This record gives sequence, structure tokens and C-alpha cells, in this order.
Amino acid sequence: MDLLDSNHWSDLHALLAALDSDIADLYAAGDMPEVRTRFVGPLIALHRFGPMTIRALSERRGVSHSAMSQTAAAMTKAGLVESVPGDDGRTRPIRLTARAAEIMPFLVAEWRATEAAVRELDAELPYSLTQVTADLRELLARRPFAQRLRDHLG
Repeated sequence: MDLLDSNHWSDLHALLAALDSDIADLYAAGDMPEVRTRFVGPLIALHRFGPMTIRALSERRGVSHSAMSQTAAAMTKAGLVESVPGDDGRTRPIRLTARAAEIMPFLVAEWRATEAAVRELDAELPYSLTQVTADLRELLARRPFAQRLRDHLG
């Protein structure tokens, strides 16, 4: 088989996209079309811990500052967060808007339901995806993906 005809993990990507779409459908059905699935983790963090800077939020969520900055800009545009003056005048923390606070009970319930459903699926698998992920991380710690790519490039 020519590897140009292959997309080995496309089924996994499609499956994750389908799960994400099912979650997004809940928001649309609940009259929350402005909510994106990538917003919910940061919104819940702001709900639980109060206003924070993009840097603090990115650290809490385990994503890059750049990714969180883009997400925060999209959440601002959607009317879910707003900037507030920082303690030192150099930082601009973000906080939930009234709209985000209004829909937060549903978002918290959805997050818990999603986590329960994912854990249920993971337990039903003969070899859990959580374990697959841990095993992949261990393999990549021994020989990083970038090195594997370079090796295959020749």
C-alpha cells in the first residue's frame, strides 16, 4: 500500500469530531448557539475560580498561551467573557459575562455528564483509551514523534 493512500488515524479523528458534534448539538438545542465545545473548560474555570489572565487560564487548562488567547477572543466575540482591569494595570483578566453566568448551570451539568459518559465508554473497552494514551505518551517519551518523522524522512 502506498502511504499516500493512507490516513491511519482518520477514523479516530472522525470519532472524536462526532463526539464533539454531539456535545455541540446539546448547546444548539438548549438555545446556546454561541457556545463552542472548546469554550466550556475555560468558562467553567472562570466560574469556579473567578477572573484570571489569559496566562493563568492557559496554565490551568494545560494549553498554550496562544491557543487560550484565541479562545478568549472567540469567547469575547460570542459575548461570554469580558476584560476587567487588572491589579497592576498591565494585565487584563477576563471574567464571565451575565450571559455566561446564566448558562453556567447547564454547562457544568453537561461537563459532568460528558465525563461520566466518557468514563463509562472507557470502562467498557477491552483496553481503555486512557491506557492507550498513557502508553503512547510513554513511547513518545522514549522516542519523540518529531524524531520518528525525521527517521522516516530518511
